Amino acid sequence: MMIKKRKAAGLLLSMIGISSMVFGQQKDYPIQPVAFTSVHVNDKFWEPKMEVNANVTIPYVLAQCKKNGRMDNFLRAGKQLDGDKLSEFPFDDTDVYKAIEGASYSMQNKKNPKLDRYIDTLIGIIGAAQEPDGYLYTFRTVHAKKPHEWIGDKRWVNEEILSHELYDCGHLYEAAVAHYQATGKRTFLNIAIKNADLLVKTFGPGKIEEYPGHQIVEIGLSKMYRVTGKKEYLDLAKFFLDVRGPKGDAYNQANKKVVDQHEAEGHAVRAAYMYTGMADIAALTGDTKYLNAIDDIWGDVVNKKLYITGGIGATGAGEAFGDAYQLPNMSAYAETCAAIGNVYWNNRMFLLHGDAKYIDVLERTLYNGLLSGVSLSGDRFFYPNPLASMFQHQRSAWISCACCISNMTRFLPSLPGYVYAKNKNDLYVNLFMSNSSNIKLASGNVNIVQQTDYPWKGQVDMTINPVKTTDFTLRVRIPGWAKQQPVPGNLYSFMDKTPLPVVIYINGKATSFVTEKGYAVLKRNWKKGDKVSLALPLETEKVLANDKVKDDRGRFAFERGPIVYCLEGPDNRDSLVQNILIDKNALTEANYKADLLNGVDVISTDGKSTKRQLNSDKLIETDQKVKAIPYYAWANRGPSEMTVWVPYEASAASPKPAPTIASTSTVTSSLRNSRMYGAIKDQYEPGSSGDTNYPYLHWWPAHNTNEFVQYNFNAEHTVSESKVYWYDDGPWGGCRVPVSYKILYLKDGQWIPVKNTSPYTVSKDTFNTVTFEPVNTTALKMEIQLPVDNSTGIHEWAVK
Repeated sequence: MMIKKRKAAGLLLSMIGISSMVFGQQKDYPIQPVAFTSVHVNDKFWEPKMEVNANVTIPYVLAQCKKNGRMDNFLRAGKQLDGDKLSEFPFDDTDVYKAIEGASYSMQNKKNPKLDRYIDTLIGIIGAAQEPDGYLYTFRTVHAKKPHEWIGDKRWVNEEILSHELYDCGHLYEAAVAHYQATGKRTFLNIAIKNADLLVKTFGPGKIEEYPGHQIVEIGLSKMYRVTGKKEYLDLAKFFLDVRGPKGDAYNQANKKVVDQHEAEGHAVRAAYMYTGMADIAALTGDTKYLNAIDDIWGDVVNKKLYITGGIGATGAGEAFGDAYQLPNMSAYAETCAAIGNVYWNNRMFLLHGDAKYIDVLERTLYNGLLSGVSLSGDRFFYPNPLASMFQHQRSAWISCACCISNMTRFLPSLPGYVYAKNKNDLYVNLFMSNSSNIKLASGNVNIVQQTDYPWKGQVDMTINPVKTTDFTLRVRIPGWAKQQPVPGNLYSFMDKTPLPVVIYINGKATSFVTEKGYAVLKRNWKKGDKVSLALPLETEKVLANDKVKDDRGRFAFERGPIVYCLEGPDNRDSLVQNILIDKNALTEANYKADLLNGVDVISTDGKSTKRQLNSDKLIETDQKVKAIPYYAWANRGPSEMTVWVPYEASAASPKPAPTIASTSTVTSSLRNSRMYGAIKDQYEPGSSGDTNYPYLHWWPAHNTNEFVQYNFNAEHTVSESKVYWYDDGPWGGCRVPVSYKILYLKDGQWIPVKNTSPYTVSKDTFNTVTFEPVNTTALKMEIQLPVDNSTGIHEWAVK
């Protein structure tokens, strides 16, 4: 009987925790999300993706966790498996937690007894690995003969740096709450409570006063507070925020007190989790000091640091936010975990402020920079999500640091919880997808049914079915893109600023409406069967970036509704897209292709391909048809060229190389990754040795070795000059200019050093030219001595 009661209670739980009514809490978000368990999605876009997650991704990730030692970590910690071998990172435990969280959400959407039994078994293994006082961290409990260098010689001593002990706790709590919500079982929740009680005894004023090195425990403790009513969990979450800074590093947002931070900086995932935690604590405690900080930070992100795809984190150096307007495309980091964190954060900002602009950012991230993180097949993944590629990016079956993979696993089945929200008798319609949902308002229960082909079409039909005729207010989001504003602020704008009408029909009649904070406000006495139709002007738009974003000057991006598009090789002539130029006034048409990439709208237009020619700066231009596909669907047909931002000015184009000795040669190298080979002959002149806007060849992590790269000519040539531009990403990266290098030519099957007539140089930020006595040969080789402590890379190697 108790189990049944708990299951019933679980159905009322929202994604951010149990209803505030349960424990008489006085404070929480003024707006509450409608629980994912109450929203049954059945549309053609999202339901298949959720089914792939349930049927493919979750079993796949659980199997990979087992294959890659995650389960063995717990078995060894629980003395159920001999030996002390552990997986690679101390945070690997969280992959299991996130997989359980995703499985729990998924089982609530659709029962799966076999998966339920397997999760019960996993929870038993996790419980056996927990120490008697509640400590749960396999990398210490196993007592390996050679402990991982990150964990420190005793508990918590490296927490502010790299141990990830509290990070593991945070994901444990989120998973335990999700499992309890979905099943009503307390097995996992009891493990989490025992662990959280240990944290309460260990951390706080007069105890250990340290902040988490990687934020998320703050979110987890907030959820635990909502479920258990234990205020000490909330107090500890607030303590972890307040003890942070100012003596730490910007990398993990510890260089200032959190309330004194007003710009986004450092590791993007850590930041997004912290901002989400700050919103949670502000809502639960009423402490408005956090709000001033995260309001300012949000403005900094959307006005200066947000990719058009909703991705955040511009640079791989620290997986971090860059400077204002630093938004490179080919080297964009835009980690999948950061996109998920961006959704969490913007959802919390909406719950605090009730403004549609936060859902605009959430939706943009959801349909683009987040969804791109998983393949259509559900078993290949991106960690970074670049906005341009020249074959060097490929989805991975598994990544040793698998945080993004397991994060996708848990996010997708929770998606229905973002569709609606409520505040007394206000019902917010935030996202558009076909569903049937049962929602409890102050005035009574309401069933709402959405039917739509969104995002391909702008028509959204809703049927309102209150249990009894009653007054309430329906607040329907009018997306920013439908008002010619792709994102809040001035970072991006549509080329065509002509507003198009948004029409709302009630019971078949066009209805005038007022908007408040981006929502159409429809207040009336609703009766069963009332029809509301929203007609959004879904057109193909060309997006321009603020001119301060230097990487996007002279370029535009295609967008239809919430979907950002890209050009990808398989859809275009010669499988090339970097050389394409499209007039900014070019006409476009969009057509749905059911047999392409599981069904997508394809944008078609006219453009030109560009090509360099010898001894001239003038480009050769050839007319061609151009097609664009949704960005989220790229890289599902193997490595290829891709670009989101399309040049409309010739100066921004990347033409096909002219037929030089180098460009017509084939490349071989001591480097095994042949996808890098083409980078050294693409005729791109870098802005500096650290330029990451175009591909480059590198030998990282090799160091103190002798390496080579070789041109095999298409015919015999007489050559007398070599020009090489070194890749050097110091001081933070692992590549530097080499110690030395030399050029050799092939003669009678033997490699012979050239007789140089000018000195060899190894300088940064310039071409290093060496001349030599002319040689007649079919191949040229460069032998390179790598530095003792670093690797080396090459941007470009030209031969004359």
